[in-house]
Order: sequence, then C-alpha cells, then structure tokens
Amino acid sequence: MENTPHNTLFRAIAQILRPMVRILLRNGISCGSLEELVRKAYVDEAFEQARRNKTKVSISSVSAETGLSRKEVKRLTELDESETEQTEQKFNRAIRVISGWLNDDNFSYEEGNPKALSLDSSENSFADLVKKYSGDIPTKAMLKLLEASNSVEVKDGLVHLVRNAYVPGRDPEEIIRILGKDTHELISSVDHNLTSDETERWFQRKVSNTQIRSDALPAFKEYSRNRSQALLEELDAWLSQHEADKDDKESHYVSLGVYYYEQENDEGSQS
Repeated sequence: MENTPHNTLFRAIAQILRPMVRILLRNGISCGSLEELVRKAYVDEAFEQARRNKTKVSISSVSAETGLSRKEVKRLTELDESETEQTEQKFNRAIRVISGWLNDDNFSYEEGNPKALSLDSSENSFADLVKKYSGDIPTKAMLKLLEASNSVEVKDGLVHLVRNAYVPGRDPEEIIRILGKDTHELISSVDHNLTSDETERWFQRKVSNTQIRSDALPAFKEYSRNRSQALLEELDAWLSQHEADKDDKESHYVSLGVYYYEQENDEGSQS
C-alpha cells in the first residue's frame, strides 16, 4: 500500500479500533450500534468544530462535510443519549430475540413469562423464534451466543430463558468509564500536538524496547510499577499545592497518565 497521509491515518485508526472492538465484542455491542455512535460523533464534532472556529454552520454544511444526508444529520442532532438502549435494541440481534421471546404471545405466557421452546424447526420453537427476530443468523449460532452469555440453558431438548436480558460482558463499569475518559484524553493530546506549534505542544512520550528477555518481564513490571507510582504521587502532591479556590472561574483540569503494555514480537501491529 502506498504511503500517503490518508493511508497512514487509516492504518492508525485500524490500530485504535482493534482493541476497542475487542472490548465491544466481549460486551455484546453490535457493529450497527458502533456505526450509529460514529455517525453521531461526526455530526457533533462538526458542529463543535465550527463553534470553536467561530464559523457559520448549518445542517447542509455538516452534511457536505461528513458525507451524511441532511435528513440523517438532522436526526442525529436531535438524538438524545437516552436513546442508546433503543439503538442497541435495533441493531443487536440477540437482544431482539430475547425481546421477542418475552413479548410475543407465540413464545411467552401472560405478563412476559417466557415459554420453554423446543429446538426443532416446528411452529413456535426456538428455531422459529430466531428466524423471526434475528434475520439470517443460524439457530445454532444464536443458541451458542445466548448460552455463552448465560441467557439460556438447554434441558431435555427444551431451551429455557434464564436471564431476561442479553448481558455478555462482565467488565467492571468503573474500568469502562476509565476507558472512555483516559482514551479520550490521550487521543485529544495527540490531536493537540498534531495541530500546535512546537512550543505549544504537550508532553507525550513513552519508552519501549522490542528485545526484552521473557525472564526479565516480571522484574520490569515491578520496577516500572513502583517508579510510576512514586512519580504519580509526587505529581499529585504538586497539583494539590497549586489548586485554585473553588470559586475561581479561571481554574483548569489537567492530567498526566502512565500505562504499561507488552506483546510478543510475532503479534505485530494487530494488537
């Protein structure tokens, strides 16, 4: 592939997306839901960028800039964050299957009590449910997906819904919040450095080595953890000494992060 600025950027984006998609897959977030978030981010950032640059902006101009239709830009502008669950319902087929199981009279009793469904392709069976609500997903593939998330169990040839929600991931919510905040800050810092004069760039450095012996890794983990913790505590003390008064409207938020990463050399850039 020819080395052009666009190709280099695409490769960089692919590197960012791979670990992100790994987390999304583990937590049952569908590709369609991510696409919706990407469209929303394009529209929001286009309006925000115009605001920062103090330039006129309209639905038509954002449409031209993002490549989205004016109708889509308008819809995304009016989209509330509370509609995220509805968006996931729209795109995630496992969620649609469980919702149909609970709300369709053919597969549930009154008050949303799900029936135990036979595995075969007879009327009102699990296969019938999957065909009706998941589109072209094979029955066995959907069963495997729901079993992996502990949503269903099979007993005596019948499929039982044991959890009225599709929740495949068990990632702690606090760490998920850190994922969003810290990744946002790192990418924003890189963006700042890409667009700023050299004298205005923020500190952004790392050390790495591709030839570290395997038996040295435990020692470096411990050494880097201790040194990094000591540095962060020192920096935290300095920041505490320079805090503004609570009513000071000119105060700023700052952060400085440290992370550890390792991979085997044959993993390449795909990790």
